[in-house]
Amino acid sequence: MLRSTLGRTAATTAAIAAIAATVATATAVGGAETASAAPAAGRTPTCDVSGLRASLTDKGGHQNGMSHEGTVLVLTNTSGRTCALYGYPGLQLEDARHQAVGTSTSWGSTYFIPDPGRSTLVLKPGGSAEAALAWAHADAPRMVQAGYLRITPPASRDHLTIPFEKTVTNGHLSVTAFTDSINVS
Repeated sequence: MLRSTLGRTAATTAAIAAIAATVATATAVGGAETASAAPAAGRTPTCDVSGLRASLTDKGGHQNGMSHEGTVLVLTNTSGRTCALYGYPGLQLEDARHQAVGTSTSWGSTYFIPDPGRSTLVLKPGGSAEAALAWAHADAPRMVQAGYLRITPPASRDHLTIPFEKTVTNGHLSVTAFTDSINVS
C-alpha cells in the first residue's frame, strides 16, 4: 500500500511539475495581453504606447451589411526601435466628453473577417500591425453613442485614444488578433 501511494505521489508530483512548466511557457508566450515584462537578452522588446500611433482604415474595402459595420485598426511603430506585438487589443468606448461608457469586447473572428490567431509580430520603425474591428448598429435596448475609442495594445496598461463617432449596439465590439495585414474585399 505504501509503495502504491508513493508511486502515485511521484506521478502526481511529476504531473504538477509538467503542468507548471506548461503554464510558465504559456504565460511567457501567451500572457502578453495581461502582463508587461522587461525583454530577456536577445528578445525584441514589447511595443510601448509611447512609440505607437493608432488609426482606422477601410483599406478600400467595405465592411457594412446586415446592421453590422467594420474597419481595420492599425498600430504603427513611431519609435526609432524595433518592437513586438502579440495578441489582441483591449478596447473601451468613450462618449464625446471622453467618459468611458459600458463596453464589452469579443476576441476572435468578426462578422466580416476570420481571426488570424495570435502570432508575434516584429514591427520595425514605421512598420504596422492590423486587426479587424466590427460592431452592430441595430436597434437594441442599449445603444451606445461613442465619440472615441481607447486602444490598449497587447502587454500594455496604457492606451491610445482615437476619434470613433459610431453608434454601437449594447456597446459590444469584436476584434481579431493583430496580424501583418487584414484582407478586406
